[in-house]
Order: sequence, then C-alpha cells, then structure tokens
Amino acid sequence: MNNWRFKEIVVMSALSVVFAVVYLAFVPVGKILVGFFGPIGYDLIFGIWFIVSILAAYIIRKPGAAFISETIAAMVEVLLGNAAGPMLILSGIVQGLGAEAAFAATRWKNYSTWVLLFAGVGSAVFSFVYGYFISGYAALSTPYVIGMFVTRMISGALIAGLLGKTLGDALAQTGVLSSFALGKEYRKKNAA
Repeated sequence: MNNWRFKEIVVMSALSVVFAVVYLAFVPVGKILVGFFGPIGYDLIFGIWFIVSILAAYIIRKPGAAFISETIAAMVEVLLGNAAGPMLILSGIVQGLGAEAAFAATRWKNYSTWVLLFAGVGSAVFSFVYGYFISGYAALSTPYVIGMFVTRMISGALIAGLLGKTLGDALAQTGVLSSFALGKEYRKKNAA
C-alpha cells in the first residue's frame, strides 16, 4: 500500500464499514430464503456479500483494494455482532481473494463490466470451495450442490459485479470521485 493516497484508504475503509452494516442486515434475509428454499436460499443472494470488494477495486483501481476492503468489512461485521464470529473474517478473506484474483488476471489494468462480473464470479467460486469444506455441502446430493454453485456464481456476477459497477458509476456521476481513478475515467469519457 506504499503508493496509496490517504483519501483512497479512507474511502475504502468507509465503504467497508457501510457494507459491513449492509452485510449484517442481509443475514436475516438469507435465513428467510433458506427457510423457503433450503441451503440454496443463501446462494440466491450471496453476491450481496461480495459487493464492497468489487466497488472498492472499481473506484480505486490498485492492487489489494478488493481483498483489503472485503477483509475489513468482515472484521467490522464481526464487531457489529454477526453470530458467525471470527470464522466470518476468514470467509471475508477468501471472498476478497476471489475478487482480487480477477483483477490480478488483468494486472489491475482492466475494470470493464466483464472483469467486474468475473470478479463477482471469482468471489463466488472461492467462497463456495471454502464453504464446501466447512459447511458440510458434501452431505447434499451432487445435483443440488451443482445447483448451489451455479446459483452462487450467477449471484456473484449479477449482484456483486453488476450492482457494484452500477453503484460506482452512480457515485462517479455525482462528481464525488473526481480525484479517483473511476472519476477521472468518467470525466474523460464524458468530455469526448
């Protein structure tokens, strides 16, 4: 983080805190969906828990933004009282690594819609593999587990990737990101 500006760290941290609250608010929603649909209910909305990694990386565009923001959000969510406790921090690390891997694949140079969608899928894949081993998915039927996996990837792409891009673009339009990479790109695109 040697080449990070102070304002980038502040914005990333603020986004992480905001989304920790959002993440915690969606836990009961996930439980309701599980009540209706079984374990796959969480996968329908799992992408919500990846958004900050996509949004922070999209705005700041520096190595580590996805990983660090997701990790901070998980730590804050635990401090706010998520019943999962410290294991949730490990989940945040895994999810952040999944998104970061997508940006690393482009050497942190491409933040197109496709890369943002891929980052959401990356978080989904990493989190699912981790969850498979700690959540007992092996006890479920193979077709059901495959359905959970596909559903989580779609959720990661659409909720985290697409919604993260939409939120970033909306913030850029307001001008509050004018000194960030996304804000500069937005100004350049609209000046042409």
